[in-house]
Amino acid sequence: MTKPLIIAVDGPSGSGKSSVAKAVARHYGLEYLDTGAMYRALTWYCLEQGLDSTDEQALVEAARTFPYQQGTSPDEEVITVGGVDVREAIRQPRISEAVSAVASNRQVRQILIDLQRSMIAAAPAGMVAEGRDITTVVAPDADARILLTAREEVRLARRGLQLGGSQDAASLAAQVTGRDAKDSQVTSFTQAAEGVTLVDSSDLTYEETVEALIAAVEVARSAS
Repeated sequence: MTKPLIIAVDGPSGSGKSSVAKAVARHYGLEYLDTGAMYRALTWYCLEQGLDSTDEQALVEAARTFPYQQGTSPDEEVITVGGVDVREAIRQPRISEAVSAVASNRQVRQILIDLQRSMIAAAPAGMVAEGRDITTVVAPDADARILLTAREEVRLARRGLQLGGSQDAASLAAQVTGRDAKDSQVTSFTQAAEGVTLVDSSDLTYEETVEALIAAVEVARSAS
């Protein structure tokens, strides 16, 4: 029986992780996991429940019990909380502004990390998992570990296009670089750890970035 292929992709906001990771998953016929969506969905749930983001224990209890479901197909996004489709809701600015308070809670992180690991382990053919601590914490033994990054001005421009120009420059910068600064206090995703391949997409097209990640995966597989 063929061993499942696990590919871990980390990177800062606006680096293109999601779209590129999905393409890599399709290339290899793997499942796909957006771990950032988990933190966003939990944040949405906490806000809907009226929880105080500074009440750390309340956040932990919410993480343990919130009725979350997430699909793992790279072709169809499924994210529900209590049966409510939250795919669009979790991308709203209010979630982006509040998610770091949830994601920086170490007990919350551990609960979601355990969930992420169980989802990766349950993928028969394997999975491409992307986020901020996949290469170092969630799946440090992945077959290929990649840090996808880009220069700050490039990431800001990409995120602005993704949001359709709905935010001004200051709000966009706060969302992208501000969240990165907060999250870097609990996990390292700005520098490639030992054994992690760095791919800088600043001057690459989308297609070239996908090709670069596939090439990195092939190098890692041949070395194992």
